[in-house]
Amino acid sequence: MAAGRSTAELERFLAERADHLLRTAVLLAGNREAGEDLLQTAVERLLRRWGRIDGDPEGYVRRTLCNLAIDGYRRAGRWRQKERLLRTELRQPQDATGDVDLRDALVRLLLQLPARQRAVLVLRYWEQLTDAEAAAVLGCSEGTVKSSGSRGLARLRELADGWNDTAAMCGRNGKRS
Repeated sequence: MAAGRSTAELERFLAERADHLLRTAVLLAGNREAGEDLLQTAVERLLRRWGRIDGDPEGYVRRTLCNLAIDGYRRAGRWRQKERLLRTELRQPQDATGDVDLRDALVRLLLQLPARQRAVLVLRYWEQLTDAEAAAVLGCSEGTVKSSGSRGLARLRELADGWNDTAAMCGRNGKRS
C-alpha cells in the first residue's frame, strides 16, 4: 500500500500523462468539452484515492475514464428513450374519451368479481398497497390476499377477453357492424 504518496508525485504524474489521458477521454466522450469533463471527474476520483493506489496510477485513471464513459452512454440512452416518449405524447393529442371508456370498462369488469377479489385488486393495483398492507386493511392473512388476487386477476382476464371479443364484433360504440 502506498500510504506515503506525495502531492509532488501526483503533480508529476498529471504533468507527464495529462495530454495522453485527455486524448483518451476525448475519444471516449466524443468531443473535447465532454472529454475534459470526463478527465476532470476521473482526476477527482484519483485524488480521493491517491494515497491508497499501489503502483502506476494510469491504469486506475484509464479504468475510471472507461467506467465513467460507459455510465454516461447508459444515462444518455435512458434520456433518449424518455425523450422519444415525451415527443410521442406531444405529437399525438391525448383523447380523454378513450381513457374514460377504458376506465368505465374496467370498473364494469371489476363489479363482476366477488367482493373479496375486487377489494384485493383495488387495494393492490389501484391503491398500490403491498400484500401485507392489503391484508391489514382487509383483516386477513397475506396468503389470502395473494390467492384472492391471483384468482381475481385470472377471472378479470377471462372477463376482459370476452369484453374484447364483443367490442371487436360490435365496434367500440356498441353497434354491430
